[in-house]
Amino acid sequence: MSLEDKLKVVEHLDAFGIDVIEGGFPASNPKDIAFFKRVSEMPLTHARIAAFGSTCKKGVAAEDDQGLNDLLACGAPVVTIVGKTWDEQVVRVLQTTQEENLRMISASVAYLKAAGREVVFDAEHFFDGYASDPAYALACLRAASEAGADSIDLCETNGGWLPFQVEAVVGAVVEALPGQAFGIHCHNDSGCAVANTLSAVRAGVTQVQGTCNGLGERVGNTDLLTVIADLELKMGLSVVGGHKLRELTEVSRYIAEVTGMPLSSHYPYSGTSAFTHKGGLHASAIARFPKAYEHTEPESVGNSARTVVSELAGKASLLQKAASLGINLEAAGADIQAVLDDIKSREARGYTYEVADGSLALLMMRHVGAYRPAFTLESFRVIVDDREDTGALAKDAVSEAVIKIHVGDERFVATGEGAGPVGALGAALRAAIMESYPEVAGFELVDYKVRLLDESQGTDAITRVTITTSDAFGSFGTVGVSENVIEASWNALVESIEYGLVRKQRAIERAAEVEDA
Repeated sequence: MSLEDKLKVVEHLDAFGIDVIEGGFPASNPKDIAFFKRVSEMPLTHARIAAFGSTCKKGVAAEDDQGLNDLLACGAPVVTIVGKTWDEQVVRVLQTTQEENLRMISASVAYLKAAGREVVFDAEHFFDGYASDPAYALACLRAASEAGADSIDLCETNGGWLPFQVEAVVGAVVEALPGQAFGIHCHNDSGCAVANTLSAVRAGVTQVQGTCNGLGERVGNTDLLTVIADLELKMGLSVVGGHKLRELTEVSRYIAEVTGMPLSSHYPYSGTSAFTHKGGLHASAIARFPKAYEHTEPESVGNSARTVVSELAGKASLLQKAASLGINLEAAGADIQAVLDDIKSREARGYTYEVADGSLALLMMRHVGAYRPAFTLESFRVIVDDREDTGALAKDAVSEAVIKIHVGDERFVATGEGAGPVGALGAALRAAIMESYPEVAGFELVDYKVRLLDESQGTDAITRVTITTSDAFGSFGTVGVSENVIEASWNALVESIEYGLVRKQRAIERAAEVEDA
């Protein structure tokens, strides 16, 4: 992330109600140095900023350690330092004695506390250390505690422990050091980071370390947002509060966007599929009793329920989906079974409507006689020109498209250029219809995906293209299928324009109704 990205993330997390935001290693690089300076000038309303580092080096006094002094110099009110608690790590990685490691922990915590900082001690590899030599692992914690650590966070660094194991060890540690505040830091290598974290809370920890959306080394850290929702909704603990919890989905998706790490549609709570219903049985039950297939109200975390239509759809889910698209199939006298059969037949040929609401709406409009083509194609031609003048690795190919279409009784011929054939087709199509439909200037292609449905057929495989288009009202998807990727792209592209025009016309009609009222 850029410096500005990091500062924007801080603003979001502060507003959401995160208590401590760890900003990185001060003095490790110019960006982090600038971060701590800039963030100190921000008018945060809730969060405290933490700087991350490690204990002093072996054989070095805490007050002479450059790393510790960098932590103090950055001005962060909270300091997190990591230290070894696994005897094997002390000997093999630090290459020092157990006694020297205890000194490094104690002296470092005491030095930072004397400087007026809140200190979090990260007990690295604690669970593996406890399994290897519990007495020494606890001695490391006791050294930090007696030196004044505000919180000791037990790190499940390798991510291999299971919830019942974590709960047992944390319970023993809390009992061994009464009065000391503890936290938990988990990795997700065995898929248990969130479960391990919740188990640690049950056993007595009061601080949870994690990352938004579970980003992190290897397979990731504890997903802090999922933990927050679980603690609030499932365990009855107040973390950010019910009002702020409704911002969770927005925060999750914002972090995904700013980091460039896409959020899986199946992500707990905030994913687009978290409260999506597809099977006919599920959709039918949801219409009568939402709790039948929803573990919590989607609105509680700022998400929303939706119904998608597929080959699994029943009549209830189809009617719900049609209504959400502004189409009343029953009132229009549509043959509901015929619509279902059409969808299932198309999906058998490779179509999918789960992410293609635009194409699905046009299909339904055809069944109720409401579809009117915005234009008809006479022909199109695409030429790709690559002269190889800069070698086999060149990226200088240019595509040109020529389109001949009819809008009503008028014939239009237009050309368009683009880096690829689909971009050239889109440019040519817009140029051809701009005079008749100037509103297409507000349509933007924001995503384009291609999938081969039968890869064993090689270049003859059926190709599915999905396009996401944005307009003034949001975004929607369309789909095209063909053995020819250009034709599949054209079909999806045409439907994106046609459905965009439908959305625009509906908005005009709604505005007129409001004005008349």
